Amino acid sequence: MTTSAELIEISESRSAHNYHPLPVVIHEAHGAWVTDVEGKRYLDCLSGYSSLNFGHGHPKIVEAARDQLERLTLTSRAFYHDQFAHFCAGLGDLTGKDMILPMNTGAEAVETAIKVARKWGYEVKGVEPDQANIIVMENNFHGRTTTIISFSTDADAHDNFGPYTPGFRIVPYGSADAIRQAVDANTVAVLVEPIQGEAGVLVPPDGYLTEVRELCSAGGILMIADEIQSGLGRTGQTFACDVEGVVPDIYVLGKALGGGVVPVSAVAADRDVLGIIHPGQHGSTFGGNPLACAVGIAVIELLNTGEFQARATKLGETLHNRLRELIGKGVTEVRGRGLWAGVDIEPSLATGREVSKALLRRGVLVKDTHGSTIRLAPPIVVSEDDLIWGIDQLTDALYALKER
Repeated sequence: MTTSAELIEISESRSAHNYHPLPVVIHEAHGAWVTDVEGKRYLDCLSGYSSLNFGHGHPKIVEAARDQLERLTLTSRAFYHDQFAHFCAGLGDLTGKDMILPMNTGAEAVETAIKVARKWGYEVKGVEPDQANIIVMENNFHGRTTTIISFSTDADAHDNFGPYTPGFRIVPYGSADAIRQAVDANTVAVLVEPIQGEAGVLVPPDGYLTEVRELCSAGGILMIADEIQSGLGRTGQTFACDVEGVVPDIYVLGKALGGGVVPVSAVAADRDVLGIIHPGQHGSTFGGNPLACAVGIAVIELLNTGEFQARATKLGETLHNRLRELIGKGVTEVRGRGLWAGVDIEPSLATGREVSKALLRRGVLVKDTHGSTIRLAPPIVVSEDDLIWGIDQLTDALYALKER
């Protein structure tokens, strides 16, 4: 078998360098554990940025995919197929929304929500043509398409990709007053992550989402919640907005909706919002394909049991209690909710990438962001013993870095 070093060398020479992966080549995975090409096992504490909430190869999801693979994988939306109705109805029930517009990737779903909000603004709210604006947050991450990076404040994602798409107003995250000041008669939507994942698992102040909801309702503005990373069980609730009992006008979903098997995303909204889209105005050949719908149905059925939400709550308590013990011992701050945490490393001790590499050597996979932060988001199926073991490896890694 080709070694990890050889495969990494080929990858680096023959692929664009749009990622900076850790030096591990994964060959196989089950549950919360992955194995590299040399046979070394690692505890996956990233979960594909929440795409693998249900773990690698969950039996129910794999069975649904395998059964569908043998029958029908693609029709395009030129025709109906027998999985589409069940997927849309199931996801509509899960979100409490009338209608579903399925796509593939998270970025596609965000783009869809932007288009829907603008069209709604012109046709329902009465905004003058080409004058609609959408309020977005500093340090947001919604994808890397041209329109989305136009309102990114991350220089790596934004710079040198212009000219940029107009129509967005950027305000500080966590401040409802900042949104209020940015609103005008042409504001059609507020696009917000209930928890900012890529920014370092930033949790807004208590009551923020409630204030945003009230502000949007009072101003005739759509509240769009990007729950691509935060939704579908990760925070201990079905949606992160549920913590404050907030229901947005539009849910943007992805990642875990595909069960770690296929890319599946969707926009969920009521008929008075999604009903403004008509044939030919938006679409995707693969969006809502039979395989994606079959996998999505399996994911929805798992969430309907409530088991994963409860498990994320319970294990999240263990995760955060253990991580908080590291504050002052190489860690400066811990943030998050449920089975999701952003851990700030003391900058004088190490960078986030150095800590990620130290954990890699100890058999734990995490990922750094914004210099000194690492993110922890193990699959919800992780055992409590394995979770504690993973945090112990972080403790040991920090101790070793202090001693070097």
